[in-house]
Amino acid sequence: MSVIRALESADLPAVAGMFQRVLRKERTEAPAALIDYMRRFYLEAPGCGGDLRSLVHVNDAGDVSGFVGVHVLPMQFNGRQLRAAICSSLMVEDHERDPMAGARLLKAYLDGPQDISFSETANDISAKLWTRLRGVVLPQYSLDWVRVMRPSSFVLSLSASRMKSVRMLNPFAHAIDRFYCRRMKSSERRWSGVAADGAGHGAFRTSQIDSDAFARLVEPLTAQFALRPSWAAGQLDHMLTDAAQRPDLGELVYVSVASPVGTNVGAFAYHALAGGIGRVLQILSLPGQAGSVIDCLIDDAAARGVSGLRGRIQPALLEAMLGRRIAFLTVASTVVHSRDPELLNAMKNSQAFLNGLAGEQWSRLGRFT
Repeated sequence: MSVIRALESADLPAVAGMFQRVLRKERTEAPAALIDYMRRFYLEAPGCGGDLRSLVHVNDAGDVSGFVGVHVLPMQFNGRQLRAAICSSLMVEDHERDPMAGARLLKAYLDGPQDISFSETANDISAKLWTRLRGVVLPQYSLDWVRVMRPSSFVLSLSASRMKSVRMLNPFAHAIDRFYCRRMKSSERRWSGVAADGAGHGAFRTSQIDSDAFARLVEPLTAQFALRPSWAAGQLDHMLTDAAQRPDLGELVYVSVASPVGTNVGAFAYHALAGGIGRVLQILSLPGQAGSVIDCLIDDAAARGVSGLRGRIQPALLEAMLGRRIAFLTVASTVVHSRDPELLNAMKNSQAFLNGLAGEQWSRLGRFT
């Protein structure tokens, strides 16, 4: 008889192998680095353990055939302390033999002691499972955004992910971009690029800071959200350290933004890959200041030679993004579940700080997919 139980260290080779076959679509053996990272990520990171654990599905033959990764995120709602459980890497192997394994695995996770369950990486199949179990898709949190800044280099970066040989064309792409962007008027906004002198952030000032300074800014710059993270000691530092270890994405840069009178109005963290597409980990801003913070981000990335930016949407940023030649696409859905109607309404009404740091976009697990 199949069972669902908490993940144990001895399960990791089987889970990593399933990750390799189901998510990476490869038949090679899971690398030792993946097994080691999963051990640290799911069993040893701050917040792991206790009564909220990752789960495995064990089939009738005693083999691990399903997995759902779980991370604990302490949160607060109008001063009330809560626990959220973030779902990642929901996967089932040999679906034909046990077609209900995925549903039972997800239900076991949702039936846990957490106040809120959510995922920012649900594909179409997972999203349908969530909604059948009274989960809710949040469209306003389910978009990725893209800003093209250097068009030739941007297209080349997209092509290089499939054909590495095209990288030899980088010098030509950079020359075309320099010519194109210098012909744009100062602070002109086009879908295809950013003027050589930037997006135009006026008298707002930026300062590169370290991860500790960025972590100290998170709380004051998210205080406007009724539902927001309340990280345990060391948890946010661990996440930022993990996020920085992605050389394939470039240097992780932290920048604060000050108003003309010196008030700190925002900050952002992103991977600045010169000549490539920068991955935005998080944008933070005070109410009414999102547009200026986004302009500062675009200008900072352009100055570092980044060809474009990509990140995950926050509803509080959406209005400012609409006028800045930013495109949107759906890659995965943000889905939530809660037995508390008040918490569910807060998330439906965009009163929650979700995605990015309040999710798993920061993890290195993506480098293995």
